[in-house]
Amino acid sequence: MHVELAVPALFGSGVAAPALELLLARGRRANTAPLSPEAWLGRAFGLGEAPPPAGALSALASGLDPGSAIWQRADPVHLRADRDRVLLVPSAGFNIADEEARQLCEALNRHFSGQFSLHAFAPDCWGLRAESAMAPQARAPIELAGRDIDAELPDKRWHALLNEIQMALYQHAVNTAREARGDPVINGLWLWGSGALPGAGDVSNAIPWQSVSAADPVALGLAKLAGMRHHAPATGAAAWLERAPDDGRHLVLLDALRGVRALGEADALAERLRGLETLWFAPLLAALRAGRIGMLTLQVPDAGAAFEIVRGDLRRFWRRPRPLLSYVT
Repeated sequence: MHVELAVPALFGSGVAAPALELLLARGRRANTAPLSPEAWLGRAFGLGEAPPPAGALSALASGLDPGSAIWQRADPVHLRADRDRVLLVPSAGFNIADEEARQLCEALNRHFSGQFSLHAFAPDCWGLRAESAMAPQARAPIELAGRDIDAELPDKRWHALLNEIQMALYQHAVNTAREARGDPVINGLWLWGSGALPGAGDVSNAIPWQSVSAADPVALGLAKLAGMRHHAPATGAAAWLERAPDDGRHLVLLDALRGVRALGEADALAERLRGLETLWFAPLLAALRAGRIGMLTLQVPDAGAAFEIVRGDLRRFWRRPRPLLSYVT
């Protein structure tokens, strides 16, 4: 069996991870262009170089029928004025309760009835359905954490609508309560990943994997579109291997590091990396040594790096492990 791990933001911490460091040192590295996880997945599924339609794929993953409508992700964000800038805090930087998301989406749907409809796929992951694109393509909000959004805003014909959305959100009782208890208010929607759902025939016939394990709705939507086996990842490699077949190539997307790295939360990043070391990297190293898996590939899309390791590579003792930060270019 060939296990392929995709781990965005892997090289952002200085914490020691012995199993991971050994795998990286003994593996054969290939370099590619750095890509966001969404773009990397889109290319792997044969959708070309354009950003994949994250909104429609997320709708599909959540059990909705996207139909032929134009969807975009419309993720809730906190926009904070800072002198002459407006900084974006993505939903990874604050908590949203299920009921808060439901109430805000219902209020916006009433306010903008006939223009578009909002759907909360998860408390921090929303989608917007319209008959035409609401805004040009933009990057995912997690990539803009703490940055001035001025250069990322769509052209001015959309500004009035975005301002109206902000006002409707800010005046809602949910945000009044959030502000009273000191939580960031949800005062904006970030539109990205626009497009209609591709047809099943648009995905590649040469997808390298037999299954996809991920929490990310874009990954799950792509797998569902392609008719592949797909599910959420297990609690760790040991549980995953218990239900995995003995052969084939299988993708596991582990994106626990991406949000905390983007937010600059060094302690949380270190803690999550230690968790991945314990639950995934160390057990997979042991499985490779024992012959339970025949090959392991580590993909780091945002770094443009891939590491391929087979059991025999582990004997290359002259290739000494080195700190993760040494892989940052």
